[in-house]
Parts: sequence; C-alpha cells; structure tokens
Amino acid sequence: MAALDTNVVIRLLVGDDDAQATAAEKLVAAEPCTVAMSVLMECEWVLRACYALKAPVIEASFRDFLNLENISAADPVLAQRVLDAYAKGLDFADALHAAQCAEGQKFVTFDKNFVQRSGKAGLRGVTLLKV
Repeated sequence: MAALDTNVVIRLLVGDDDAQATAAEKLVAAEPCTVAMSVLMECEWVLRACYALKAPVIEASFRDFLNLENISAADPVLAQRVLDAYAKGLDFADALHAAQCAEGQKFVTFDKNFVQRSGKAGLRGVTLLKV
C-alpha cells in the first residue's frame, strides 16, 4: 500500500507531465493507495491557485478520484464530511479544520463569515470568539 503525495495526486488529476502521470498511473494500477486529507487540502489549493479551477470542478474531481479502484481516502468519513461542506460553499481548509473536531467540541474562530457559512454547510460547533 502507498500513501500519495500532493504532486502524485496532481499528476493523476491533471496529467500535465506525461512521464510523471504515467508513473503515477502505473503505481495506482499496481497497488492500493491512500490519500490523507492534508494532501487533498494542498491539492485543492494547487488546483485553485495554479490551475484556476473553480470549487465545483475541484469537488467533483476529488469525488471521482476517491472512487477510483485502488484509491481511498485515509479517513473516508472525514473526506465525505469535508467534501459535502466544500460543495455547499465552505472553504476547503476551513471545512477540514472544523470537520476534524470531536463531537461536542467547538471550533473557535474570529472569522464571522466562516461561522455563518459553516452552519449552512452542515458543520456545527464553529463558534465566533468575540473580542
């Protein structure tokens, strides 16, 4: 089993380097591979900042990717929660941070928009820290 780094996942998603994409495809065909949520978070940033992809395209690409044979999220339940919140307009990193909180634990922030968007995205417990 192999855990994939961001650059490997990007090659699999974008295929912009033929040699690296081919090597990544061969690896995935040969053995089961996992992807950590921190890797997906970095991939989201790369796809948004470097490839100018929009959130709906990134979200769909991640879901398709995680459904490929021999590919799985290191934490499938967390991945589902994060992608669901991301699909509802929450920033990927914010969704990941909040979704990792234990049940009943609050996630405290100074970001008012994050608090408002998290509720709409189905993530409870994001709380505004007042000054």
